[in-house]
Amino acid sequence: MATQPQPSPDALLARLKEQDRPRLRIYIGAAPGVGKTYTMLQAAHALRARGLDVVIGYVETYGRRDTEAQLRELEVIPRRSIEYRGVRMDEMDVDGIIARKPRVSVVDELAHTNVPGSRHAKRYEDVLDILDAGIHVITAVNIQHLETLNDAVARVTGVRVRETVPDTFLDRADEVINVDATVEELRSRLREGKIYKPEKIEQALTNFFRKGNLSTLRELALRAVADEVGEKAASYRLREGLEPALIPERVMVCMSSNVAAPRVIRTGARIAGRLGAKWYAVYVETPQERPGKIRPADSDALRENITLAESLGATVVRVKAERPAEGLIAFAQREGITHVIFGQSARSRWELLWRGSTIDKFLSTIRDAAVQVVPPDDWPFVRGVRPFE
Repeated sequence: MATQPQPSPDALLARLKEQDRPRLRIYIGAAPGVGKTYTMLQAAHALRARGLDVVIGYVETYGRRDTEAQLRELEVIPRRSIEYRGVRMDEMDVDGIIARKPRVSVVDELAHTNVPGSRHAKRYEDVLDILDAGIHVITAVNIQHLETLNDAVARVTGVRVRETVPDTFLDRADEVINVDATVEELRSRLREGKIYKPEKIEQALTNFFRKGNLSTLRELALRAVADEVGEKAASYRLREGLEPALIPERVMVCMSSNVAAPRVIRTGARIAGRLGAKWYAVYVETPQERPGKIRPADSDALRENITLAESLGATVVRVKAERPAEGLIAFAQREGITHVIFGQSARSRWELLWRGSTIDKFLSTIRDAAVQVVPPDDWPFVRGVRPFE
């Protein structure tokens, strides 16, 4: 009888450490305004709805009303005031977060340089302290702030980013998620004053937010997330004494019965095309959307979404499950999915309370796939649609 290979001592030790250590989730974006902070706060509400003790360690809204609205009902740890050269400045209160001892802390602006006199010079070092204190952390950073990409970004954009995070910090992450927006969408948001103040808009459009720059940054973000997931999967197989995986790239688009789904489908088609990968458009039929129960408008939208996906080369799959997450997880595991594209939710906090977050449930089970989140067309809210969350 063949015997299963025994895990190495390093693998056993890694398993024990995994059970005890707090988790780190990093949202990566190509540029300011893609929706990283908004997505983090949605995740915070979803975790709170599941009964977890969640606090805001630090979030910078930049006066964006929709982001500020997401802070409601979440506990915010007061910032610490530090005097520097006669000026009082606010920084994240690391000691206050650790003393509060929440289950999860949300920390924005990962690459931030702290005011002299702070606990550490860099915020990512503060995050490591919070993790060491046994607190899970959700954080966010733009791709240009990764140390090894600093030179490449400077060559492409002509802008040298001074605040960086070492790539080794990503090695500590349990989940790395790309939050994406199209080039035209980002430039539109910028013109509408949703990213910077009016006096900075024209300068940004002609410099950092040029179309070529944003296209390159989007590609860098996608590759960074895919590489990180691949390295983690390879390390796991090495620890477990398994042969290197010869797994072809497989893309799954989480398709839903609403008018926002086409852009998620098109994003999946583009990614699959770049990777030369087979891709699936997966629709989960829940009890509420079975024939005879699904709303006519949703049924029509689903039919159009299926037609679009097939025209773009997808294998359309309908699975039945009580909840979307259950069906998506089962399919991803069965087919060895390597890349997943979700639509960002437009659901209210109350809906998240009752139904939970599909993305969070998916990530808690599937940890070796690159995940991309696509905002709705008129981000951050699309009225009357129910994308996957």
